[in-house]
Amino acid sequence: MGEFQQYFDIILFAMVAAFLVLRLRSVLGRRTGNERRRELFVRRARPAAEKGSDLVSPSLVAPPGTVPVPPANAVAGGLTEIHRADPSFDPAHFLEGARTAFDMIVTAFASGEKVALRPLLSDEVFQQFVSAIDDRAAAKETLETRILRLDNADIVEAELLGRNAHVTVKLTSHQINVTRAMDGSIVDGDPEHPTEKTDYWTFARDTRSSDPNWVLVATSSG
Repeated sequence: MGEFQQYFDIILFAMVAAFLVLRLRSVLGRRTGNERRRELFVRRARPAAEKGSDLVSPSLVAPPGTVPVPPANAVAGGLTEIHRADPSFDPAHFLEGARTAFDMIVTAFASGEKVALRPLLSDEVFQQFVSAIDDRAAAKETLETRILRLDNADIVEAELLGRNAHVTVKLTSHQINVTRAMDGSIVDGDPEHPTEKTDYWTFARDTRSSDPNWVLVATSSG
């Protein structure tokens, strides 16, 4: 009876393991080397705005069942222009992608992953990041970055320049950033105490492009 129970347990564990593998493949898919890059700013189909309607910042969207009143300011006007050029543009979904991009870009920069950064940045910003990574490597220093939390992500500027949409996001986060020398000694930063950082990142996208992803075209800190 004991041996039968042992064999039964082994078969049961094998079945559970096989189920988990199949489940993971169904969720993550298989890597073939020809995958498209991850879409950070997924556009969702939505009806075109009715005549006279406006588009509001996600932070001002009213609860379900109520009619939001668009603020008369430059940000709302810029978002409206972008929406008119691309009716699938949605500020809330854009911010979801911006938050994801922030984490990915900060992490990739700290670890010096140029390949991961390339599709997320404009040519100019990419060269700036590469120069900083190369300077760090030449000094034989390493950067440790941990985003403990991203407190806020708010659209503070939006404009349509020709066919190109530009949206600036204010990102407030608590991070630990430590630069270490080759021997592990700390050159800058404190591994025990996080600092609050405010960054302004501007993303751009050609509204006529079939690619839903935006690229980072400018950064600054406040």
